[in-house]
Amino acid sequence: MTNVRRIAGLAAGLALGAALLAGCSSDGADTDCGIDQCTVTFKQGVEANASIFGVNARLVKAEGEQVTIEVAGEQLTLTTGQQATEVGGMAVTLQSVTDSEVVVRIGR
Repeated sequence: MTNVRRIAGLAAGLALGAALLAGCSSDGADTDCGIDQCTVTFKQGVEANASIFGVNARLVKAEGEQVTIEVAGEQLTLTTGQQATEVGGMAVTLQSVTDSEVVVRIGR
C-alpha cells in the first residue's frame, strides 16, 4: 500500500504543477506564478503580453514611474507604490519600472 500512496502523491503533485504552469503564459514577458498571483515582467520596446489565470494582460506604454497596461480588456494607468487596482476580478500592482522592463503583480 505504501507504494500506491507514493505514486498517488506523485501524480497529485505533478497535476498541481501542471495546473500552476497552465495558469500563466506569455509573449515578450516573463511570468512567475503561484497559486493565486503572478509576477509579470514585461520587456520594454516589444509587444509584450501575458495570460494570467485566463485573463489577458498587455503592456501599453511606460513613461517614468507611470505605466499603462491593459488587463481583461480595460486600460489601467499605474504608478509605482500605488495600492492595487482591481479589474476583471484581479488585483493589479506596479512593482517597478526600468528602461528595459516593467514588473507587475497580478493576483486573484
